[in-house]
Amino acid sequence: MAPACLLGICSLLCAWAVVKGHPCSLDHQGWANCNGKSLQHAPSSLPRNITSLDLSFNSLVVPHHRTLLMHFPSLHSLNLSSNAMPVLSPAIFSNLGALHLLDLSSCSITYLHMDTFKGLGNLHTLLLGNNSLQELDVPFLLPLKALYHLDLQHNVLVSVDTWSLHLMETVPQVHLEGNPWVCDCNVHSLQQWLQRRKATTPPAGKGGRSWPYLVGFLVTAIGISILIALAAKCKLVHKNFTSYHHRPLPEISSIGGSPMEDSSSWDRGSCGSQSMPDAADLQAEDDDDGFIEDNYIQPSEQLPEKQERELRLSI
Repeated sequence: MAPACLLGICSLLCAWAVVKGHPCSLDHQGWANCNGKSLQHAPSSLPRNITSLDLSFNSLVVPHHRTLLMHFPSLHSLNLSSNAMPVLSPAIFSNLGALHLLDLSSCSITYLHMDTFKGLGNLHTLLLGNNSLQELDVPFLLPLKALYHLDLQHNVLVSVDTWSLHLMETVPQVHLEGNPWVCDCNVHSLQQWLQRRKATTPPAGKGGRSWPYLVGFLVTAIGISILIALAAKCKLVHKNFTSYHHRPLPEISSIGGSPMEDSSSWDRGSCGSQSMPDAADLQAEDDDDGFIEDNYIQPSEQLPEKQERELRLSI
């Protein structure tokens, strides 16, 4: 009777496990979210073909002599942040050859074995910030052939040896801020390396903002050119306008006087001379006045003779 009861209990437990499933949420893109589920191990009921797994804020138990996630070889992104993992054993991620991003921030890590990241030849981003690393074992970067972004911010690093700096030279983005560096001879190489990186690497987010200054310079240059062209054109128009509106010559008198006399008198007037006219000019003016008076008096003198002739004919 007892074996039958035990068999029934096992069947109920299996049925409950199937109905309950795993505590993680899945989406159609292969992402599994197991954040903050108080897990000690990754659920074995998760699909093996998932590509992204979030196990942050759990209580994972790190194995000492085998890999951590042996059932998920297709992972591209793994988030293990905020789990207590002071020591990472050698080759703990060796079965995750397709991994591109590994987040180990805020895991209280104090030591990295030289073979901790063995097998991660495709890893692109490694996040180790907010841990308790005091030193870096030189060869730990050697397996990471494709590493592009390394975050070691806010650890307790006091110095880095020259060989480690030489290895980090091959990583385009390295963040070491927030470490209590000790100013001694051992850190002189680090200071030189940081200064060289700061001089050769442009600040993030500012490289693409130079184009507004170039556009502003071009617009200013074009505007100045247009203003210069307009100023030159207005000056030419003003010059032509003044040339066509000069002072007109005085009209030649129809009664008496010659053109030469009029032009000479106009020239003397235009020069603004204030001298008194000489005797010759006064005599010429008197002659002109007499000529004009003769011309206007003669018709008046002939008028009585014509009227007298007409009276004679009528008689």
